[in-house]
Amino acid sequence: MGNALTDILAVLPDDSFLRQFHLPKGSMQHVDMETGDRIWQTLKPMGVQYVAGGSAANTITGTAIFGMKSGFIGKVGDDELGHLFRSDQEQYGIKSTLLKGKSSSGRAMVFITAPNAERTFAVYLGAALELGPDDLKPEYFHGYDYFHIEGYLVQNQSLIRRAIEMARDAGCIISLDMASYNVVESNEAFLHDIVDRHVDIVFANETEARSFTRLDDPKDALDEIARHCSIAVVKIGKDGSMVRQGDEYHYIGAWPADTIDATGAGDTYAAGFLYAHSLGRTLKECGEVGSIIAAKVVEVIGTKIDIPRWKAAKQEIRELLK
Repeated sequence: MGNALTDILAVLPDDSFLRQFHLPKGSMQHVDMETGDRIWQTLKPMGVQYVAGGSAANTITGTAIFGMKSGFIGKVGDDELGHLFRSDQEQYGIKSTLLKGKSSSGRAMVFITAPNAERTFAVYLGAALELGPDDLKPEYFHGYDYFHIEGYLVQNQSLIRRAIEMARDAGCIISLDMASYNVVESNEAFLHDIVDRHVDIVFANETEARSFTRLDDPKDALDEIARHCSIAVVKIGKDGSMVRQGDEYHYIGAWPADTIDATGAGDTYAAGFLYAHSLGRTLKECGEVGSIIAAKVVEVIGTKIDIPRWKAAKQEIRELLK
C-alpha cells in the first residue's frame, strides 16, 4: 500500500533549480498544488520523462516481475495520470485496488543531480492523500504472505494502523520502507511505535537509519533497528548494504553497475529481498538478490528496468541461488 504517484523525472546539470524552489538536495518535500504547478511549468521546457511510480508501487512492480502474486492499494484521480498508473500496473499483472479520489492524481517530480545522481523530490499528493482507513476492507489483504508499506504514508497514521491491523489478521509478514530522512524526523515517535509493535522487516538508507536511531555510524544504527524488529536492512548506496536478524549479520557488497540514476534503487532492492525471503533463502542471499536487482535499476533513468537487464538479473540470481 502506498501513494499512487506518477514520477516526472528531470535530469539537472547542477543544483540551481533546487535552490530556486528551496528544495534541500536529497530531501522529499510536499508541495501544494500552486507550488507544484509553478515547478512543473518551469520544468517542462527542460524535457521530462513520465513513469508510474511511488515507493511501494515500485517495489510491488518488482515482486510481480519476479513472479510473486502481487497487489496494490492506492487512490488516484479520474484523469490521464490516474489512467496511466492503472494501465502500468495491469501491464505487470498487479492486482490493483485503485480507488477514485476527488483531487487530481498525485505526482512526484524527481530531480536527478550530478555528480552522484542524487534524487530530490517535490511531491504533490493530490488524490493519493485522500486514501483513508475507511477505504480499507479485510479482503484486500487476504491471500497474501507479505504486506509492504512505504513510510511516505505516515501523513495518515490512522490509515497505517488500520492497514497493519488488517494485514496482521490476514497473517501477513509486515515490511516497512522508511522512505526519507525528513519523513522519519517528523514522525519519529509514530514510526518507533509501529516498528516496535508490528513491523517484521525494516528497510532504511543511511540517513533514514541515522534519523530513526540518532546514531551516526550505519552499523550501529542497523544494530539498534534490529533490536526493535525481526530483520533490519540498512542500504549504504554505492557501498552496498548491511542486514541483521538477531545475532546474524552480513555486509552485502554493491553489485557492479554503471550508475546514471539512483531513483528506485531502494524500492527495487526491497523487491529482490522480499522475493528471496519468500523462497526461504538465507538472510545473506536475500540481501544479495536485492543488490543484484538494485544494480540494474541504477543503470536506467527512472524506476523501470528494461527487458535485457531483467533477463540478466534473473540469470545472475539463478546462478546465485542454485
